[in-house]
Amino acid sequence: MTGLRVLAVDDEQPALEDLAYLLRADARIRDVLTARDGAAALKLLDRAMAEGRPVDAVFLDIRMRGLDGVVLGRLLTQFSRPPKVVFVTAYEDHAVDAFELKAEDYLLKPVRPDRLAEAIRRCVGGTGLPGDSRAEQDADTIPVELGGVTRFVASTEVRYVEARGDYARLHTATGSHLVRIPLAALEERWASAGFLRVHRSHLVAVRHIDELHIDSGKCVVRIGDTEIPVSRRHTRELRDLLVRRARKAKPE
Repeated sequence: MTGLRVLAVDDEQPALEDLAYLLRADARIRDVLTARDGAAALKLLDRAMAEGRPVDAVFLDIRMRGLDGVVLGRLLTQFSRPPKVVFVTAYEDHAVDAFELKAEDYLLKPVRPDRLAEAIRRCVGGTGLPGDSRAEQDADTIPVELGGVTRFVASTEVRYVEARGDYARLHTATGSHLVRIPLAALEERWASAGFLRVHRSHLVAVRHIDELHIDSGKCVVRIGDTEIPVSRRHTRELRDLLVRRARKAKPE
């Protein structure tokens, strides 16, 4: 059978029923389980694993009686095959928790069908189901606030990042977003995604570099219309990396 097997968790019955209804209406969902609290969710997940029919994704409320969604999300990361997590909440102040837990998405109630569809698309990535792609599997996401709405920006959209104290500004082709995450944390997390620290205040996506200039010992890279300084200690590493990439791309 194709399609995702998902678990919806909410301690408010009307909200749980609405979410389950919307999930069942999506053709990419084959089975929807429901739970009224975190403890019941854990029991369902354990039983599903024992039956050899594990849950692919959990759509999870945050503020629940007993075991709340953030604590449950942390427990899920310890599973041998952790399900993907989408937080569904009425509150905007847990987006950083979602980022730290590598949640696929962060939906605000009332859930809009288009945003739920996007969250399901993110969950499909990496499962081998239609819509899966290598880029989707490798992409990490980070929550940003846009006009009071929380959405997730994929690492593949980010061209470069600027340090702003304990914050970082993500630059994409369409704009920029200030997030409360230190540059060092993004450097470590996105190293395998092709990002390189070129300066104490800049992290760049190597694939988006258009040009590299070295003049009088000073090095800069150009990404679109922006020139970014490269510190002396990073110049050789970056130059060698770009040369290796160019050689790989060169046709035989």
